[in-house]
Amino acid sequence: QVQLRESGGGSVQAGGSLRLSCVASGYTYSRYCMAWFRQVPGNEREAVASIDSYGSTSYAHSVEGRFTISSDSAKNTVYLQMNSLKLEDTAIYYCAARAGACGDSWYLQSRYDYWGQGTQVTVSS
Repeated sequence: QVQLRESGGGSVQAGGSLRLSCVASGYTYSRYCMAWFRQVPGNEREAVASIDSYGSTSYAHSVEGRFTISSDSAKNTVYLQMNSLKLEDTAIYYCAARAGACGDSWYLQSRYDYWGQGTQVTVSS
């Protein structure tokens, strides 16, 4: 059974940095797409960034240039380095995964089969 476990969330002042980690277990696909989504209570979950086993990455416009997604296949871990954090980055961040390349549908949460429990990121002024 595939499990995703996020960590690294916390509280930080605006302009600061955090690095989120997502460790995958029970995942046997050689080709995969993994992504970070975020959600503010009461709002829709939105895609933040994705990376696949081909090395392709995608970013939401709101985080491009500030966030970097990367992966370490040996550790079955995907990271989200978040720099220059803004108040509007405050949300619960979720890791998601599915088999195959991310492609143009990377931002569609319905395309992902596996989800983590989420980790809270709070940015304060």
